[in-house]
Amino acid sequence: MSGKDYYKILGVAKSASADEIKKAYRKLALKYHPDRNKGDKGAEAKFKEISEAYAVLSDTEKRKQYDTFGADGFKNRFSQEDIFRGFDFGSIFREFGFGGGRSDNIFSQIFGGGMGGGQGRAHFHTGGGPFQSSSQGFQGQPRGLKGQDLVYELSLTLEDVANGAEKLIAYDLGGTQERVSVKIPAGIRSGKKLRLPDKGRPGIQGGPPGDLYIQIHVLDHPLFKREQDDLHIRRELTFSAAVLGTEIEVPTIDGKRLKLKVPAGTQNSAKFRMREYGLPHMGGNGRGDQFVEIRVTVPKDLNSKQKDLINKLAESGL
Repeated sequence: MSGKDYYKILGVAKSASADEIKKAYRKLALKYHPDRNKGDKGAEAKFKEISEAYAVLSDTEKRKQYDTFGADGFKNRFSQEDIFRGFDFGSIFREFGFGGGRSDNIFSQIFGGGMGGGQGRAHFHTGGGPFQSSSQGFQGQPRGLKGQDLVYELSLTLEDVANGAEKLIAYDLGGTQERVSVKIPAGIRSGKKLRLPDKGRPGIQGGPPGDLYIQIHVLDHPLFKREQDDLHIRRELTFSAAVLGTEIEVPTIDGKRLKLKVPAGTQNSAKFRMREYGLPHMGGNGRGDQFVEIRVTVPKDLNSKQKDLINKLAESGL
């Protein structure tokens, strides 16, 4: 699921001031407040959505992170717990004129738990996935909060992907340099995430630490192009070699150099398959294949002898 456009949800511009954001939320909160829409699940869902947007955009630091990383990047870095942590619903509601017993803990009823005392602050429990739904995220009694999850972007070469690797990474954790070894499975692809439990930010009030997610980015290779687990490479042939046939040397991602027979009469863009010389299948057996595409080169400059030979070929019908 992609991240949410909080500006669009509140109906404000990205340049909106804090006062404009507050006014937009107040207007929508009055419209979708559960007390004004009893039994309307759609209004209840909308109320939760606009409150989540306001919790982010009304907080200077969270808004900065949201603007920096975008909706998708923010979603990967901030859980529901992070979004609502320290957000004083009771104070906000009283400021907007929602005071009263039910209004002070309206979120506790919507999200399925209590608000945890007179201060009106949300208290979360941990458990389940790191991006747990807010509908299961509140408890009646204050408990330790799970630490923030972190994302580390790791670039890999195609050789790393082919052979598997172990990388030592370093990242900032509360002002200290944390180092951890990461095992990279062979065959991994760009966009995949590896989860390292309990390697994120420390928990609060005795809560468990967050997790560290390793976001994989595979760098382009100067020779090989990847398609799934297959590899593609181009090799150039002269016109005479393509006509008469030849044998060429082809490199592989494993550092080998293999001989490939090119038959006489090979056409431009012809492809030859080298079975199981591609990338390993991640989490399975076997490998992809390597494909060699032949490109027949046409010379631009000929000496007089070569021109004479080409003319004779032309006269003979070639």
